[in-house]
Amino acid sequence: MLILRRLTAMQEPLEMSARTVEEAIELALKELDVDRDEAEVEVLSRGKAGFLGIGAELARVRVSRLGGGSARGDADAGEQSAASVANAAVGRILEAAGVNVTRTLRSAHDPEAGGPVIDLSGEDSGLLIGRRGQTLQALQFLVTLIVRKKLGEDVRVVLDVENYRQRRENSLRDMAAKVATRVAQTNRSITLEPMPPADRRIIHTSLAEHPGVRTESAGEGENRKVTIIPRRD
Repeated sequence: MLILRRLTAMQEPLEMSARTVEEAIELALKELDVDRDEAEVEVLSRGKAGFLGIGAELARVRVSRLGGGSARGDADAGEQSAASVANAAVGRILEAAGVNVTRTLRSAHDPEAGGPVIDLSGEDSGLLIGRRGQTLQALQFLVTLIVRKKLGEDVRVVLDVENYRQRRENSLRDMAAKVATRVAQTNRSITLEPMPPADRRIIHTSLAEHPGVRTESAGEGENRKVTIIPRRD
């Protein structure tokens, strides 16, 4: 028997609960009469099963139409937004790959990112990261190309997996600080392992104002590395 509860009156954003996140999302989409790629989804709680039904909690989601658009089939919906095109593209790619994740639009247009930011979470989310985030970066690049071709705009789509990017950035900054301290103390340069452009950029920016070291990149393609060099006045 399906357990569900509408948490708000029929308005937007609409909150819905059910036994699973996916059930709650589907119910909310039906209430709003929109497709999955036309909606912004925020997972409020994933719920928990409890023991023999004791202490169980329902999953809760908040769903609204992307850009406050109209319901399915409205001929006056207007041009598609970068967020809706990106969301749809991610959905098609992951469905074709058989990857089961939940898509949540964190921001329809993040000024710093230069476009929409979409979070991916769920049981298969770890498959999307890859070594040093390369799988996630490749997926993000592909989705960005799709959006640019569809809209003819210079848009950058950012994909994240359960806050991986922030965790990765924090880890890189910590590592850069430790290596910089060692370089300054020993007065000897240290070359880091090859990194993708986004990771190298984090190293460069985190040490840009460091009084004892400077950074340089060298190499080609996937073998490009950052070297941390002692400053010599």
